[in-house]
Formats: sequence, structure tokens, C-alpha cells
Amino acid sequence: MTSWPTEYDRIFLKQIDSTNAEAIRRSCFLEKSTWIVAELQTSGRGRRGRAWLMDRDNFAATLVLRTKISLKEAALKSFVASLALRYTFVRHCKNEGSFKLKWPNDVLLNGGKVAGILLESSGKGKFIDSLIIGIGANLASAPLRSEVDFSSGSPVSVKNVLGLQISPNDFLYTLARSFKYYDDEIKNTGFKGIKTEWLKHAAKLNEEVIARVGLKEIRGIFRDISDDGSLIIENLEGMKEIAAADVYFGEDKNAFSN
Repeated sequence: MTSWPTEYDRIFLKQIDSTNAEAIRRSCFLEKSTWIVAELQTSGRGRRGRAWLMDRDNFAATLVLRTKISLKEAALKSFVASLALRYTFVRHCKNEGSFKLKWPNDVLLNGGKVAGILLESSGKGKFIDSLIIGIGANLASAPLRSEVDFSSGSPVSVKNVLGLQISPNDFLYTLARSFKYYDDEIKNTGFKGIKTEWLKHAAKLNEEVIARVGLKEIRGIFRDISDDGSLIIENLEGMKEIAAADVYFGEDKNAFSN
């Protein structure tokens, strides 16, 4: 097993409503950055308040990052977490080309969603005291297609697709070390290197995507991400930067019917 990075504490729980909710409850009492891990999560949350369903032997954890950073810097931690999460999958599964990154914060396995990231924060004014980084990964099982939002694509698990069983504890140790590696990189050299590596593994780069912002659809070619992490799409109207959206790949004809 990979050794534990001493920069972080860790808390293991048998069962909790949501590791992110528990992280928010505990954040102001924690002396240093801490991973909170649950064997079973009963009311997990994804982006925009959506449910994140979790069976036993899957992975649910939240990193409470005790730090003093701006809101802009905090948003870029999503890319740090995405790269760390992808590396962790590749480290345990090999299959380098099977794992791709979907903007802004999903990991795909052969095109299906295998993991997601949720960022929340607490602080005053323009700065954040605690950044809450929730991570859920389908190691052993995945929810039904009807149980997730359409933008996620078909959910998959490592066990079902690759026939591998990964220990959630082993997964955590690798993830903690890889997060530290990429977090040190962005602290020391800025976002440029993180951005370059993220784009190397981006799903649908230079292909057509659909971004839904509220009820509005923006179709175009996914060209890049900006220096603040926004999605850059090119269409007949030119280049458009989109700070927040649900991104669809267009395979599902019913994606916009609900």
C-alpha cells in the first residue's frame, strides 16, 4: 500500500449521510487538512443538489482543505482533483487510455461516468478558509441510468467494465498522495501545467458538445479551457467561454426531454 502523506489527517466512518455534509459540520474544528471517508453514504450529493447513490465497496470521501485562497484559486482545485482521481484509477487499473476527464469534474471509463467531484467552500469575503472537495467513485457497482442526470452519461463501475476489485482504502491512499502531488504543482508553478495535462486527457476535445446553461443550449466544438477553468466552445458565433454548465456529448437523444 502507498504510504499516507503526513500533510493530511484522516477520519474513517462506518456510515454517514454525506461526507461533504460531515466535512462542513467539522471543518471549523479541524486543525489541518483532513480526508473524511465513509463505508456507506446514505444521502450523498452531486452537482446542483443531485443525489449521488453509493453502495458498499464503492468509494466516498471528502477532503477538507484548510487553506487561505481566493474563490478563483478554489475553482481550479477541481482540475487538481480530477487529475489526481484519474491517476488513481490508472495506477490501480492500468488501462491508461480508458480513463478520460469530462469538464468540469467527472472521470469517464470507456465513455461512462465512473467518478465525480463536488466542490463546496466556507469563508468570508473573497477568501476561503476551508475548501470541501467531495469525491465519489464507482469501484464495485454503478447506479441505473434512470437514477442519474442525463449529462452524466451512462454510469459504470470498475468491476463491471474491467473485472477488477479495488479496495476503497487502497484507493484512498493513492488518491491522497496524487492529490498532494498535483496540488503542490499548482502551488509552485501555477495552473499552466495542470491545464496542459488535463487537456491531454479531456474527453471530446476538438469534437462537438452541447453545454446547457439553465434552459439555454450552446452547441459547438470543445476547443480549450481558459486560465480560470472555463469551457471554451467554438461555433458560428465565434469562441464562447462558459463558466458553469452541464455538458452533453449528444449520444442520448432524450438528453433534453427532462
